[in-house]
Amino acid sequence: MRKMWNLKAVGPTLPSMYLDKRLKDDKDYGFSLFKANHNECMNWLKDKPKESVVYASFGSLAKLGAEQMEEIAWGLCDSNVNFLWVIRAEEQEKLPKDFMDKKGLVVTWCRQLDVLAHESIGCFVTHCGLNSALEAISLGVPVVGMPQWTDQTTNAKLLDDVWGVGLRVKADENGIVRRGNIASCIKKIMEEERGVVARRNAKKWRELAKVAVDEGGSSDKDIDDFVCELKQVCRFTMMA
Repeated sequence: MRKMWNLKAVGPTLPSMYLDKRLKDDKDYGFSLFKANHNECMNWLKDKPKESVVYASFGSLAKLGAEQMEEIAWGLCDSNVNFLWVIRAEEQEKLPKDFMDKKGLVVTWCRQLDVLAHESIGCFVTHCGLNSALEAISLGVPVVGMPQWTDQTTNAKLLDDVWGVGLRVKADENGIVRRGNIASCIKKIMEEERGVVARRNAKKWRELAKVAVDEGGSSDKDIDDFVCELKQVCRFTMMA
């Protein structure tokens, strides 16, 4: 695309303290759609072994059916790992009535960057929204992709087939991802060779992301070039 157009590639646009650490006050995006259970999440994570927790979140918009919620719930339990699951308040009524697992914590919202950056996180079960995909890559966390709509299917394919940082779960003929498939993919990432490869690739992309946004990196240069070109346009406009 650069050969055809004067394209500027900027990003990943995570707060600086999660990547290049050049801006000490840049620690979050500056807004949140929901109130986060931050202290509860972080206190729960701090006692968990390194890379032992599965973090599951399907974003701020996706609405999963009750059947799919039940399959996810038992899939997480059947994987026999610690898990932190974000379920918005209005979605929690879809949980199975008898759902309870001592290895899991369910919260209505969390500060996702802080969670993904925590050393206890070993896998991210995600809807593969672009922000979540970029955050996972930039923080070196392997994924289990469960796309829901729009660009998420493409993002999931890239995460699995192109970037090699995770697995896509497959839905059945009714469009439901079954618990066995969910548990199997989690175990592959958390316990098997596929997970070792995904984690290694995720860490590679994390380092590349840091290089891109750091001083002299490709993103840093493209921002500078864009500002210089913008200044020239403004100067010529004023002269005219």
